[in-house]
Amino acid sequence: MSATTTIERTPFQSLRSRTKGDKVIWTAVVLLAVVSLLVVYSSTGLLAYKMYKGNTEIYLFKQFAFILVGVMIIYFAHQVNYTVYSRVATILFMISIPLLLYTLFFGVKLNEGSRWIRLPIINLTFQTSDLAKLALFMYLSRLLSKKQDVIKDFRQGFLPVITPVAIICLLIAPANLSTALLTGATSLMLLFIGRVSAKHLLLTVAVAAIPLFILIGAAFLRHKANGNSTEKPKTEGRSRIFVRVDTWISRVETFVYGGKEANDDNNYQTNQAKIAIAKGGILGLGPGNSQQRNFLPHPYSDFIFAIIIEEYGLAGGLFIVFIYLVFLLRSIRIFRRCPFAFGAFLALGLSFTLVIQALANMAVNVNLFPVTGVTLPLVSMGGSSFLFTCLAIGIILSVARNAESRETEEEQATEEDPIDEEALPA
Repeated sequence: MSATTTIERTPFQSLRSRTKGDKVIWTAVVLLAVVSLLVVYSSTGLLAYKMYKGNTEIYLFKQFAFILVGVMIIYFAHQVNYTVYSRVATILFMISIPLLLYTLFFGVKLNEGSRWIRLPIINLTFQTSDLAKLALFMYLSRLLSKKQDVIKDFRQGFLPVITPVAIICLLIAPANLSTALLTGATSLMLLFIGRVSAKHLLLTVAVAAIPLFILIGAAFLRHKANGNSTEKPKTEGRSRIFVRVDTWISRVETFVYGGKEANDDNNYQTNQAKIAIAKGGILGLGPGNSQQRNFLPHPYSDFIFAIIIEEYGLAGGLFIVFIYLVFLLRSIRIFRRCPFAFGAFLALGLSFTLVIQALANMAVNVNLFPVTGVTLPLVSMGGSSFLFTCLAIGIILSVARNAESRETEEEQATEEDPIDEEALPA
């Protein structure tokens, strides 16, 4: 007597069975999302109290909503075959150029920088450099996969792949120099892995270093001319670009010499972050016990890592670093397993840009780099940057899912067609 039994799956089990890709990366996403909820809730208490008349949970609910939307974006993006992203890469790249130009001249001006455009109807500010970065790495991965036969040639290989990098970085730089530098550095790393000639890359680095040395020299000259004072110069009546140049010089000057003016924005942020880190010690003050969140500007975005160390100590900070490094190692594993060049370059390029941004944010918080405006991916309070980070992770998982499916098909084909040992010669 035989009986058949059917096992009914719960909706969670059904969803889990359809969720593919690297499980370690999924775990890293969940861990960072949990950390984000805890730290954003802690760091926005005073702001929420002032803005919403005592409703301190408003930003917690907003962050939870962003995380839900972000997870949905990751899920649906990882269900798409990654070859589709190759087809839309050129279109997205061409769209990002006029968007960056529009943002530069007509964008919403916040904190002396024009980085955002306001979307109609939903009234949400959107940082166009996030779309431009994603489009650039998709387009760059496509070019590298197609140019491998001539990649060592300067005209046919190097110029076609470096031109889009230069265009995007030059358009981002006037409003957001730090993002442009990080994007350029990540692109050069991807080009190096894509077998671009080392001498061509060194030439690019040398050309890009010229304006940076000019910027550093201007900071030294200003400090000397102002009589060793780091007081911020007046910028009324100047164009947006010149205002940003003054800001860059001021940040470099403050980083090198330290600020003497208590009201200097860069000096104040750095000092408050140092106090938060010093208070944290090894194990921290405990969840929700941060004191510097009431004094540190933007503790929920640019300086959220300092709040993490204050509340969870050096151990908590190292745990966050560990998660990002594991994320990078798993992405490198995807790069090595992917059978096609486009998917391999795409997964590696997107993982590089996320991890390098995270390391840059943490370096600013511990005063290893001058103050920048980059956020901590998947941890800082939600916005367009948070959603584009989720989209990038979804694309990485799409590459991993297709690589795993191909390996499974090959293993099944091997099992279905075993070697006939009797047919082998003795």
